[in-house]
Amino acid sequence: MNRRRLDFLPLSSVETLKERAVLLRGLREFFDSRGFFEVQTPVLSHDVLVDRYIDPIAVPIGGETFYLQTSPEFALKRLLAAGCRQIYEITPAFRQGDRGPLHNVEFTILEWYRVGDGYQEGIALLSELARAFLPVPDGADVTWRSFGSLFRERTGVNPHGAEVEELRAAADRLAPNYPESYLNGETPASADDWIDYLFEETVQPGLGRDAPVVVCDYPVGQAQLAKVGAPLDSDGGAHEITRRFELFADGTELANGYDELTDSAILRARIAENAATRRVRGAAELPTESRLLAAMDAGLPKSSGCALGVDRLLMLRLGLKRIDDVIPFPAEIA
Repeated sequence: MNRRRLDFLPLSSVETLKERAVLLRGLREFFDSRGFFEVQTPVLSHDVLVDRYIDPIAVPIGGETFYLQTSPEFALKRLLAAGCRQIYEITPAFRQGDRGPLHNVEFTILEWYRVGDGYQEGIALLSELARAFLPVPDGADVTWRSFGSLFRERTGVNPHGAEVEELRAAADRLAPNYPESYLNGETPASADDWIDYLFEETVQPGLGRDAPVVVCDYPVGQAQLAKVGAPLDSDGGAHEITRRFELFADGTELANGYDELTDSAILRARIAENAATRRVRGAAELPTESRLLAAMDAGLPKSSGCALGVDRLLMLRLGLKRIDDVIPFPAEIA
């Protein structure tokens, strides 16, 4: 039979699709039973997160530019500002150019927020979810570790305040296949770039092999939309950290959460910095004002939020290795 005639077939099995339905039902029950309610926000929006390296997909409609959302974060926070207190959403999200064993341009994201929660409450709720939906061996439990302690153990470098030279030396010793662009004379890699690279190459592959682990207390340069403040783990000395936490299992990043930033002036400054980095990269210009900033100006309540990759969660539950195994129609045959 002509190969083209078989392109209609899904890559995931019918049994896997049934397991996906079981997982989605279970996730909804998890949040509903804790007083959250499900909402639905636009996939297409005028607003978009201005990230240094995440490129959204622009969609021109009627002379205006919309963006397929990389996360429902902006819209969900607007709902918090309007009076919602415990909400979650399960929705498609999109990132331009993301393709690989763990990435598809379109993927499914679960995101939640609870007003009144802080850093430790956010970590605790994510840990509860990990216990409920990931395999945890008998006698083990979901644990948390600080970014700094893990980074020092593997690289010998304290990431908080580390200089480019010592980070590059660690990369030369432990993971020398870094991109040539890191040594570009005009736009060399920053300390944050080296930290990201070393973490992904030398720390992340070993995380959560025995049981899921939540990593917290990220370097200040990893802030995005999180608050900066005192660490949970002061082992690395006196320093501020980003109040950010991530869930890892079997060396795979599953979720990313924040003690959420509420100060619009700080966010505007971060957006301007990210926009400048994007210009140096030659990346597309993105709008620097948004309705989220307007909501923050009006008053965004204290909250903790988290985003989780549903496809990756299903992969780990079923012992599969590729995102293509758990979605019916990945990009090439969508």
